[in-house]
Amino acid sequence: MSRWTRTFILVASTTLPLMAADHLLTADEKPAAPPAAPATQPAADLNTLTEAEKAAGWKLLFDGKTTTGWRGYKKDKVPDAWQVIDGALVRVKKGGDLITIDQYQSFDLILDWRISKAGNSGVIYHATEDDVSAAHTAPECQILDNVDGEDPQRAGWCYALYQPPDDPKTGKPLDTTKPIGQWNTLRILVDGNHVEHWMNGVKYVEYELGSDDWNARVAKSKFAKWPHWGKAKKGYIALQDHNGEVAFRNIKIRVIP
Repeated sequence: MSRWTRTFILVASTTLPLMAADHLLTADEKPAAPPAAPATQPAADLNTLTEAEKAAGWKLLFDGKTTTGWRGYKKDKVPDAWQVIDGALVRVKKGGDLITIDQYQSFDLILDWRISKAGNSGVIYHATEDDVSAAHTAPECQILDNVDGEDPQRAGWCYALYQPPDDPKTGKPLDTTKPIGQWNTLRILVDGNHVEHWMNGVKYVEYELGSDDWNARVAKSKFAKWPHWGKAKKGYIALQDHNGEVAFRNIKIRVIP
């Protein structure tokens, strides 16, 4: 058993009693995520893949030096609102969402994120360019300063649709995010219609796209009035331009056949 696996089981058993150790997915069930990045990493280890990750089919979406592989929403290049700073892809001012050049259907995505005080952003999948922003076309995993952020939707939630169970210790939805200025690790698994959100090694939510439960929740949400929202089965991965500085690094993906 690896050190990361032991750590995961310890966190799961002490932070969320209803989550059993067998929720750690094996290679026979779903593609396993790489270990969550530690709070600090040597610069040489940032935005790189191990030989094991390469062999397993992981690919970097950000090389830590350039914006290759990305462009602005409805643009042919990356706006200067997004800059590479100290090995991170940073939204420094308003300038529109950032999207991948390639589109993805089923995949395992993992990245580190860091938010500024009261900052708000998101990671959107299956996005299209049919509306004014990526969030108007596809599901979003919220990114937020959970302390001072004004949005009632917390980091890691499927925006306006799914949130994690309550933590028995606090009586509030589970929150494993770290204070502003520290790095968090987010994982989004999309395997056909099955989707999971993980934050810092703990599963927050899982849901089935197109299920009766999904459709009922969407029908009661603001998304029901957006004509293009949730229609695509394949699309871009988008980093949302909202407010405040947000940074991303160690962005890697493994396509699921």
